[in-house]
Amino acid sequence: MKGGRSKAGSKDERLSVKQSKGKKVKDPNKPKRAPSAFFVFMEGFRKQFKEENPNVKGVAAMGKAGGDRWRSMSDDEKAPFVRTAEQRKKEYEKKMRAYESKQSGGNEEEESDKSKSEVNDEEDEEGSEEEEDDD
Repeated sequence: MKGGRSKAGSKDERLSVKQSKGKKVKDPNKPKRAPSAFFVFMEGFRKQFKEENPNVKGVAAMGKAGGDRWRSMSDDEKAPFVRTAEQRKKEYEKKMRAYESKQSGGNEEEESDKSKSEVNDEEDEEGSEEEEDDD
């Protein structure tokens, strides 16, 4: 082999697996996101589709039929699903505000190791040093 790297070295490099940083841990207490109007529609459509087509087991076939039906619907027919989705979104946002306030309330106490008096003492010391520099 003249010059360059050996084939074994290049093969090893191609086969090396990159290490991922890891998956972010999901908080089980976090509220689930609100479904869109289409998913609200699909909740009822799945039951109807299974009754009409008991032999069809594929999820893809059900999804395709649901999508076709949704596209063929007029805005008036979609309106009840849109209203339900909006209500669920408002409930979700309310739950998220409560969740976030609960999360931020717990973290503020944990972040500060110093008591309020220690923080105030440090601020007083900094203020007195500035006064001395002015003289």
